[in-house]
Amino acid sequence: MDQTLIQNLLERCGCPVYVFEESVLSERISLLRNALPDGTGLCFAVKANPFIGRFIQDLADRFEICSPGEMYICEQQGLDAQKYVLSGVHKDEASMRYAFEHGLCSGILTAESVNQFELLVSLAAEYGQKIRVMPRLTNGSQFGMEAEEVIELIRRCGELKDRREGAVVFAGIHYFSGTQKTSLKKHRRELAMLDDFIDRIREETGTEVPELEYGPGFPAMYFEGEEFDESAYLEEFSTLLAGMRNRLPVTVELGRGIAASCGSFLSRVADVKCNHGENYAILDSGIHHLTYYGQFMAMKHPVCEIWPPREGAAEDEAWNLCGSLCTFNDLLVKKLPVHDLKVGDVIIFKNTGAYCMTEGISLFLSRDLPAVAWVKKNGEIRLLRHAQPVWGLNSGMQS
Repeated sequence: MDQTLIQNLLERCGCPVYVFEESVLSERISLLRNALPDGTGLCFAVKANPFIGRFIQDLADRFEICSPGEMYICEQQGLDAQKYVLSGVHKDEASMRYAFEHGLCSGILTAESVNQFELLVSLAAEYGQKIRVMPRLTNGSQFGMEAEEVIELIRRCGELKDRREGAVVFAGIHYFSGTQKTSLKKHRRELAMLDDFIDRIREETGTEVPELEYGPGFPAMYFEGEEFDESAYLEEFSTLLAGMRNRLPVTVELGRGIAASCGSFLSRVADVKCNHGENYAILDSGIHHLTYYGQFMAMKHPVCEIWPPREGAAEDEAWNLCGSLCTFNDLLVKKLPVHDLKVGDVIIFKNTGAYCMTEGISLFLSRDLPAVAWVKKNGEIRLLRHAQPVWGLNSGMQS
């Protein structure tokens, strides 16, 4: 962000504020498209950033939705339901009925368990709708099902695909095993395992797998000093993907891999002090608003900058950046070198476009939720959310 944009954001939105930039986001998606094998689909995991779906409707092939709330958000934003992947380990009957009644089941529905599958089959028959179901294969966690259960559900889909009322079609296999995965060896093992599993499905059921939806968990670099050659990583991953024995359509599902770099978080210095020889700056935000994956007791320095810019030598002073919460744990950064830090200065935290705005303990101490802004390619600022008071949620006085 240039200095004019920062000034305009502060005047328009105040602090603290989350900022998402259209130019950075579109460039990121283009980079991924160009790096992945031709024809690879791109699915955006809405949980990473529920604010930006409407702005990438034409850039993403699908949107993975993991909760009723995310489904309502996507509906309200006007996202094409044919691009929905209704996922999540807990599909309650009420929200799924809503999906069937409001035309939100025209995309893909994942089955995370046999019980989920039975619920979807029952509702499809009741509402007379044809659905496309993608069973999820477990990686040994609470997500998905064992291989034998997946194969049995594929057989069931074969029996139900031609049903007159509420046909159930096998849409492919869904697999995801984690996040921030920098190990290409792990990708190699997973893709080889999936290749073998696809062969097994063919042998045991006579069914060809129409598609693989794979969550590779591409990493985002959040902290200074992290060494990661993303170009080489993406090149090797694409080689592994293109080299699969089974040549079937693949959709890559990403959250932080798409959205992290498009976001910044602006927080103002509210107070400064020196206690026992340590410099402390109190910010108008805190750990309830800013969460970085892999941060541990503020020991790592996130990529950030100071506004207004500094000309002096940063090594002269080290500052502990603390939040506004009354807990020792509200420590964002330890010993950050900043020259001549003052009350009113703004810390701009980078790479906050994924999860930061939703993973924090937002209701602790009943402090307001920060504003959220979208910056168009031409520099125009669109305020997506004003700062939101939350004290009413904690008062016990709302009827």
